[in-house]
Amino acid sequence: MLLAAFAAGLALATATPTIVSLIPSLTEDLFAIGAGPQVVATSQFTDYPAAAAKLPQVASFQSLDAERIVELHPSVVVGIPAQASLVADLRRAGLHVELLRDDSFEDLFAAIGRLGALAGRAREAAALSASMRARTAQLVRTVPPGPQPRTFIVLGTAPIFTVGDGSYIAHLLALAGGRNASGVREPYARYSAEALLAAQPDAIVADRQSGLESMLDRPPWNALRAVRAGRVYVLDDADILERPGPRYNEGLAWLIARLHGKSGRNAAHQ
Repeated sequence: MLLAAFAAGLALATATPTIVSLIPSLTEDLFAIGAGPQVVATSQFTDYPAAAAKLPQVASFQSLDAERIVELHPSVVVGIPAQASLVADLRRAGLHVELLRDDSFEDLFAAIGRLGALAGRAREAAALSASMRARTAQLVRTVPPGPQPRTFIVLGTAPIFTVGDGSYIAHLLALAGGRNASGVREPYARYSAEALLAAQPDAIVADRQSGLESMLDRPPWNALRAVRAGRVYVLDDADILERPGPRYNEGLAWLIARLHGKSGRNAAHQ
């Protein structure tokens, strides 16, 4: 009887951890380290890889289905600090919840490492991080010497929403040989039309879903030198730039090509 109990406890301790991911970027990380089969549910807007998009969605950024998550009996639930209030019920139910920072470039690698530990795939996580950093170094070596275009990143237009120097996206911009034109310190922030006119960036990078293209003939956009010069670059797949996950090098390569390659709106689309 004691032996049977010991065996059952050992099996439980060595069982493959199951995971609920509340953020698409963390889901991508998990699949990239080979833990995809361990993910039992995801969140709204999870669309990559294809296998992840087929999983049950139990959360959005602003809400979650606590009852459904509890029924899944996950070993761990992972999200980001902004979701702390959402996961309170999960913690009260006794679930293991970890909230991983995702603001800075180094947060990205810290998250991968922690997910590797939680999923029992520490070696795979370390290998992924090493390969990502190596690819980044290769891309950075392709950046030509010379001026660093002051670039304004548009995440939204009504109101204007952009990135600050504390964000992972601003770090990618610096790696690509550009400079963040916003002058904002916090990772993400609203921005005024007056401040944008005063900043007069050399280039503008936007998510297609921001709606910027339909507003370029209106204030304040039509008064910007970057718009008049055709240095507006619109990204079709915003996730490769805006989602802090294993595909960020695709976003970095895109930025390098736009900031130091062809100019003009027609050349800007991915």
